[in-house]
Amino acid sequence: MPAQAAERGEGADSTDASEPVGLGTSPTRADALAKAMGTFPYAADLWAEGLLWGAVARSPYAHARILSIDYAAALAIPGVHAVVTAADLRLGPSGVPDGAPSGPIVQDRPVFAADVVRHFGEPVAAVAADHPDTARLAAAAITVAYEPLEPLTDPEAAFTAPPIHPDGNLFRHQPVRFGDPEAVGDVVVEGLYKVGRQDPAPIGAEAGLAVPRPDGGVELHVASTDPHGDRDRAAHCLGLEPDRVRLVVSGVPGATADREDVGFQVALGLLAIRTGHPVKMALTREESFLTHPHRHPALLRYRHHADAEGRLLKVEAQLLLDGGAYAEVSSEALAAAAAMAAGPYVVPHVFVDAWAVRTNNPPAGRMRGEGSLQTCFAYESQLDRLAAALDLDRLEIRRRNAMSTGDLLPTGQAVTCPAPVSELLDALAAEPLPPLPVDLPDDEWLLPGGPGGAGDPAAVRRGIGYAVGMVHILGAEGTDEVSTASVRVSGSQASVMCTAVDTGTGFSTLARQIVQDVLGITDVYIAPVDTDQPPAGPSARGRQTWVSGGAVERAALMVRHQLLQPLAMQFGMSPELLTISDGKITSYDGVLGMPVLQALEGKDLWATAQCRPHPTEPLDAETGQGDAFVGLAFCAMRAVVDVDVELGTVRVVELAVAQDVGRALNPEQIEARIEAGATQGLGLALMEDLVSEGGRISNASFTRYRLPTSLDAPTIRVVALLEERDVVAPFGAKAVGAAPAAVAPAAVAAAVRAATGRQVNRLPIPAEDVAG
Repeated sequence: MPAQAAERGEGADSTDASEPVGLGTSPTRADALAKAMGTFPYAADLWAEGLLWGAVARSPYAHARILSIDYAAALAIPGVHAVVTAADLRLGPSGVPDGAPSGPIVQDRPVFAADVVRHFGEPVAAVAADHPDTARLAAAAITVAYEPLEPLTDPEAAFTAPPIHPDGNLFRHQPVRFGDPEAVGDVVVEGLYKVGRQDPAPIGAEAGLAVPRPDGGVELHVASTDPHGDRDRAAHCLGLEPDRVRLVVSGVPGATADREDVGFQVALGLLAIRTGHPVKMALTREESFLTHPHRHPALLRYRHHADAEGRLLKVEAQLLLDGGAYAEVSSEALAAAAAMAAGPYVVPHVFVDAWAVRTNNPPAGRMRGEGSLQTCFAYESQLDRLAAALDLDRLEIRRRNAMSTGDLLPTGQAVTCPAPVSELLDALAAEPLPPLPVDLPDDEWLLPGGPGGAGDPAAVRRGIGYAVGMVHILGAEGTDEVSTASVRVSGSQASVMCTAVDTGTGFSTLARQIVQDVLGITDVYIAPVDTDQPPAGPSARGRQTWVSGGAVERAALMVRHQLLQPLAMQFGMSPELLTISDGKITSYDGVLGMPVLQALEGKDLWATAQCRPHPTEPLDAETGQGDAFVGLAFCAMRAVVDVDVELGTVRVVELAVAQDVGRALNPEQIEARIEAGATQGLGLALMEDLVSEGGRISNASFTRYRLPTSLDAPTIRVVALLEERDVVAPFGAKAVGAAPAAVAPAAVAAAVRAATGRQVNRLPIPAEDVAG
């Protein structure tokens, strides 16, 4: 067994005989012991003989023209082996260096800036040396002559400002036109909402190891979440054929956007090829903040129309996403924001204009609930405004407008999956509230401000808020979502080969459960991931449970048929009349009863299968109509907060969550994913804000970028996991991590609004919006 797989808990001896097996159970995660003991191998732990260290020189400007780069002083430092710039990458279409731009959708982000830097911290060169300190010293010794340019940092100004990129300042404009533009409600409420810049804040900064190959190619050992996509983009930037670049996935220390910058991998590979040595690079925490994408900041203007009974008639919205310097996935995030701008509600008339623009702010990318989170905060705030204007209960106004299966999105797409919005709200309504602080006299330290806080308990107000939202599952707008998996059975052991990267979601554990369920074999080995295997696509948007889980199931079912067919023929019956349960093959009439391991004796069976969901289509560029999404997941949340209205401090007491999961394949894992998503959403609601001042990040460290700690995390109670199976999804299951992250900020904001009586229109919520 490979040492890496053994450390990850992915081996033949990794399933304890006393552990529950199969779908619907909650076995210990495959990597739990290694991570708990600190032996799980991350990219920062890698080593190779003759290792050199890499470092990157970065721009101190958000916008500037590069006049010259002088790296003679860096090369003169003892121990420095190489310096590379845009001139060392493949040439652009015009025959001059352009930095080999790449990107997941639009190829506009250079590995190294060639002539213009467009965001603070953008790479301009990289060095390789025999010690990490020497590499950093050499990077600092590179002299770059800049001509500073006025940075474009206001997304509203991007429409009229001079272009800061040859492709212009507009990434995408997506209108949605649904219904009658002349419709007017009895009650109209308006609001302007702002969402800040959230960082994915991975527990481990970017790191990797590149090893040169004899054929002039390179082997990359990195924490990729899309190995084949990253391999192809890296090969393109390096001017190599894809088969000369091999990418091996090392342990991923969390990933909700931060592994999307292929420039890091290209720089690493280029240094290895240039020096002929293995090269390792591990970014500092500040560099990590500067290099990976963040959540899209947003400005959202809404007008809601309703009748006198509180039923929504019309939603008008203008949505502006700040995509930063490069395109990344801004087009994808914008599609989600525009299509879901009215939320999980029935609205007969919807008119939206959504834009994603380029600025000299840090690039924005994929994070849980991209696009959906920003709009959820806005439309749920609008529902609270309507409830107040109509003197309606906040839960009741949501019930009256709740979407259900068969309703239409504003894009004209029918919601064919289960949409139990009313049931989720009912589950929250039935759940008792936590006790008030006066009922817990010994727990004064739980008041806002913590132990010995300066606040007066008499200034504390309790608030209760509700929010419900939805996110799309898998890619959208024609993305070809496909995954391939192989299952092999030899003797008493099964093995799974699938390049679906486990980013912390527990996919390795799920794959094991699927094989156990289908084949009745407890010992299941999950092979390490590299690009020598068929592709499974990126680990994002909860897609691996669907497409890769589906591929594993189909391959396992093919092996099952190979196993049962000879037995069925022997007893003169169809294989469909044989079942596998509790490790035993049984016929419908009880004539056959044989242990699976006995039937497998001497056999070597294998199969490869693909899973590809039904196709989608792009939204129409003029009307926003189209069947753009494979599926939807829904979540409702109740937040209880205590607010010190004098100090402006907020403590979240409890988050109660009701979620639509389709089918609970691993209940404990689902609850853990919900807790993680809700906590990430809470962070954006109250504290997480990556501050860009004139395009320069001013808090790129964990001492200044505030994250929720264990003391900030509230009680998170999963009060309902609604299991109405999605008939088109493998196992009927839905992704679970993104929906609570998208809904939590809106729920917390609603609770603060209820406690203070003030409009809460900004995330994170500043103290001045609370106090007074």
